[in-house]
Amino acid sequence: MNIEELRQFCLSLPGVTEHTPFDEVTLVYKVMGKMFALIPTDHDVSITLKCDPEWSAELREQYPAITGAFHMNKTHWNTIIIDGSVSNELITRLTEHSYRLVLDNIPKKLKGIETK
Repeated sequence: MNIEELRQFCLSLPGVTEHTPFDEVTLVYKVMGKMFALIPTDHDVSITLKCDPEWSAELREQYPAITGAFHMNKTHWNTIIIDGSVSNELITRLTEHSYRLVLDNIPKKLKGIETK
């Protein structure tokens, strides 16, 4: 996957918006105003995603390209280096998982979007 494919996949999820709140090179994806993904555009292709802590630990043991996210709570956030060692299918699944974790923590009465 390249940056544009990651970007397009994030934007394809219901209710997702793209922002640059930190700087002009870090794309931030939010659902209902809550962040679920970050993609830096100024160095090697990577994506930072929220993840269930138990699954996060398993993924880090299994894949050297999955690490605790820099400047984020490493219990709940992973960075995936897109170097071909993690399949596109798993990256897609982890992105959807991050989206769902964030969306599931938003009260139902505030959700005004149809979700998958």
